[in-house]
Amino acid sequence: MSIAVEALFTTALGLQAPWGVSNVELNTVKHRIDFEVKCDAKKLPCPACGVDGQGIHDRVKRSWRHLDFFQFEAWLHAEVPRVDCAACGKTTQTEVPWARPGSGFTLLFEALTLSLCQTLPVAQAADQLRVTSKRLWRRIGYYVGIARERDEMKGVRVVGFDETSIKKGHNYVTVTHDLEAKRLLFMTPGRNHETVAAFKQDLEAHGGVADEIKHVCIDMSAAYAKGVAENLPQAQISYDRFHVIALTNTAMDEVRREEMRTQPKAVRATLGDDSKAVKAMMWGMRKNPVGWTYHQISSMHWLQRSNLKSARAWRLKQALREIYRGAVAANCTIKAEQDLLGWISWARRCRLEPFKRLAYTLKERLPGVVRGMLDGRSNAYVEAMNGLLQQAKRAARGFRTVTNFIAIAYLRMSKLKHLPDNPLRAAVPLNSGVIRHAA
Repeated sequence: MSIAVEALFTTALGLQAPWGVSNVELNTVKHRIDFEVKCDAKKLPCPACGVDGQGIHDRVKRSWRHLDFFQFEAWLHAEVPRVDCAACGKTTQTEVPWARPGSGFTLLFEALTLSLCQTLPVAQAADQLRVTSKRLWRRIGYYVGIARERDEMKGVRVVGFDETSIKKGHNYVTVTHDLEAKRLLFMTPGRNHETVAAFKQDLEAHGGVADEIKHVCIDMSAAYAKGVAENLPQAQISYDRFHVIALTNTAMDEVRREEMRTQPKAVRATLGDDSKAVKAMMWGMRKNPVGWTYHQISSMHWLQRSNLKSARAWRLKQALREIYRGAVAANCTIKAEQDLLGWISWARRCRLEPFKRLAYTLKERLPGVVRGMLDGRSNAYVEAMNGLLQQAKRAARGFRTVTNFIAIAYLRMSKLKHLPDNPLRAAVPLNSGVIRHAA
């Protein structure tokens, strides 16, 4: 290989003296290119104590995967010096400028893996890079940990707590969002009041102040309410629309299932004997009317003209949705509270046990529910974040551990500022492609 080519690749790899490319081998059969990198120094600083001019004890052969060279898989190989220090008496391997200690990838290759994992499922990114998923998970955990250590949480005022399942069974994690900055702040296993205490500790470790949090959006969990009262005393609680409507849907489904079990003849008398009509009614009750199919329109038409308990339950659910819609439009606390109290009174008298229990729950938490009715910002973002969490869960398929799932959620949803830049993205904006001709 000519000296000019070696110098070219030395520059392309960003190497500086005493490091340089000494040989390049291209294997077109294996689709691989190998760069031999050499350290010409006779003496080096001690990596342990920093004393300069120490002798080299021996050299250790190491290899690193690098960014592909055209269609060829690229590898760097070097005999890394171990420094024998007379000052501290230690024999320590020197660090190479293109990779972090102990890694089998170069820094640029690791940066590429993180960029791909922000948009692709980890298994798919590993397949494209021709490495195992386990190696990518280790990089995600390392760099996310470093970025979170440097992350700042100053000025956090409005947060939301939510839970999500990670596997079958009762395996949950609590997620905490900054509802103003629209990013994930904290994630931890469990869904009890201690998770709020863990968030407070993490917040203060990153420069945040718990007493500066003025508003907290949560579901109906008594555990979260207890945690907020103990750890965020200045915060007002609001119960977001997403969870209130979810509780209403649960109550409605409970009424429908009980009626199907105890009064099947009455249901068939209304809808007919076609099983598709019963199924269409089930989905029609759950969906927004604007999204009904032809069969759902037919089933819901007959349901609304019946005396079934399911019809009463559906009317209650729709009425609550309209109250929420009207509260956002009017933006009036007094009107929202009056409308909600009217609905609670109706639900208490409806002779449907699931709705009577729901009415009691809402009455018990009335101030927080009303605040949640008017806070459209928090509601919309919590719903959006639930969707992003599901995407992260799909991207982390096969994540094996809770730690891996939390790491991929931070990578995708925390807007971390201290991650490596994508090596394939131009540092300087490129010309838009407009060709200018001289006059």
